[in-house]
Amino acid sequence: MFKRILIPLDGSQFAEKALPYAIGLARCMGSAITLLRIAVHPSNYVYVNDPEALASLYESDRAHCEDYLKQVAARVASEVSTEVSIAVLDGVVADSIVDYAQDVGADLIVMTTHGRTGMERWLLGSVAERVVRGAKCPVLLIRPQAEK
Repeated sequence: MFKRILIPLDGSQFAEKALPYAIGLARCMGSAITLLRIAVHPSNYVYVNDPEALASLYESDRAHCEDYLKQVAARVASEVSTEVSIAVLDGVVADSIVDYAQDVGADLIVMTTHGRTGMERWLLGSVAERVVRGAKCPVLLIRPQAEK
């Protein structure tokens, strides 16, 4: 039985394809749901020498992440009768997901995967693969089909 299901989201519709699966499981098992978003610090991808500007960008991104998760949580809460919570963290995405899952006692992580192979996977890496390898709980990977 899964008491807490963790759903990492990145703000994309692709990532949200995991929601129906997690919602279905939560309905059947009475599981609480936690939605997680990792805010990436601007210093990781923008070269700016102004610490105040970086802090402002980061706070803006965290606020955007939180607003996004609140909207998704409201949609999810309308479909389940269990607790729906949100969390915004920062750090290396896969590591943050794995660590947070363990910290909150998640019994299951449900997330999408792009299913990349070959050179594309080598160049871009796979957050999903790193989560599967590092998680102490089961991980359900959803590979959405292309929209027709």
